[in-house]
Amino acid sequence: MLRRSSTAVAVLAAVCCLSLAACTGEDGDNGGGNGAGSNGPDVIVPGSPGEQASTVPADEAAKNAGEPDRSDKPNDADVEYVQMMIPHHRQAIVMTDLVEGRAKNDAVKRIAGRIDAAQDAEITMMTTWLKDFGQEVPADDEGGRGDHDEHGDHDAHGDHGGHGDHGGHGEHGGHDHADMPGMATPEQLRELRAAKGTEFDRMFLTLMITHHEGALTMAEKELANGVEARAITMAQDVMTSQTNEIAHMKRIRNNL
Repeated sequence: MLRRSSTAVAVLAAVCCLSLAACTGEDGDNGGGNGAGSNGPDVIVPGSPGEQASTVPADEAAKNAGEPDRSDKPNDADVEYVQMMIPHHRQAIVMTDLVEGRAKNDAVKRIAGRIDAAQDAEITMMTTWLKDFGQEVPADDEGGRGDHDEHGDHDAHGDHGGHGDHGGHGEHGGHDHADMPGMATPEQLRELRAAKGTEFDRMFLTLMITHHEGALTMAEKELANGVEARAITMAQDVMTSQTNEIAHMKRIRNNL
């Protein structure tokens, strides 16, 4: 989603006001012009945070005001966000895969299914994004679904260095799990795997709420520092969906 900056809005307002003034006084010699070759008065354009304002011809300001403040090419923040969010999502799927045969509460089963489907689809989108820009796709060291076409318990995956225990694998696209907020520890995942019934339900919700809150932290950073439109849209989607899911999981947990 392309968003226009506050600078652009300010520029348009300034252009409109000054253009009106120019039209009103164009028959008189008020000295307000900016010299030969100009198509109108100069406009003061606000600078970025920490930068000074600049003065440009009105026609140039109007042209620039119509340009989006986002890029069609990613910066380092965009790439880092997507490369980190993929293994972050994979761990969420590790947890949802454990629900079958362990969870007791139907609401827990339903929210787990919703999270599973959403994050599986987002992994596919993020993988495509990285490939489109020639960036490294994090290896699936979680012992996960590969191409995301297998579903079920996957309990065995956790026993050979994937889907939770991570074995000797910790880095994804140059990022360690410690860099990712909200990630469950191997010990927490072992405890979740061993739990059943209401104990599992409560532990699952607590871990997933923390996991989602970590995803929000990552998405907020992307929205503050990223420039590529698709990456920003993905971060906005994460903010919306996972904020809602956190609230829903807290309600479920309160009713256990």
